[in-house]
Amino acid sequence: MPNGSLEIFIYKEVTMKDRQHLSLEKLFEIVIGIARGLEYLHRGCNTQILHFDIKPHKILLDNKFLPKIVDFRLAKLCTMKESIVSMLEARGTISYIAPEFFCRNIRGVSHKSDVYSYGMMVLEMVGGRKNINVGVSQTSEIYYPHWIYGYVVQGNTKPQLLGLKNIEETKIARKMILVRLGCM
Repeated sequence: MPNGSLEIFIYKEVTMKDRQHLSLEKLFEIVIGIARGLEYLHRGCNTQILHFDIKPHKILLDNKFLPKIVDFRLAKLCTMKESIVSMLEARGTISYIAPEFFCRNIRGVSHKSDVYSYGMMVLEMVGGRKNINVGVSQTSEIYYPHWIYGYVVQGNTKPQLLGLKNIEETKIARKMILVRLGCM
């Protein structure tokens, strides 16, 4: 794909010469495109496809920045009638894996695990950093979902912390974060 993977455009630690700036509006369009792709995998095919590894570098962008979900090595096919798929081991990348993979009482997962991973990725898109960052100055900032919830959702909005320039961008960021919370 001509624009490479989504991760090139969202993490602040990527050097600026390698990173083209995408507006929050464009990132929001990409978020919607990825959601449509997941909906197609989960409901649009004759066979349901569970990806199990939704994350920024598995999203490629075409010349118009339309997202394409790629790399189905961990994917599992199941019938549309199956709502729960039996899994013996966790699949995916650790900070994107849905919590039900780690619960011994739950021996199955559903398409909702992809939705959880998608939500974690949306959060990274808003803030420009990975959802777990051990290099932060305060321990309360290590788990990014908790940190960003306190700043944006609870009304303690500090747009400059996320690199937001104005009220419009803050509204879009808040909307994306609420989408993420809905994915939990």
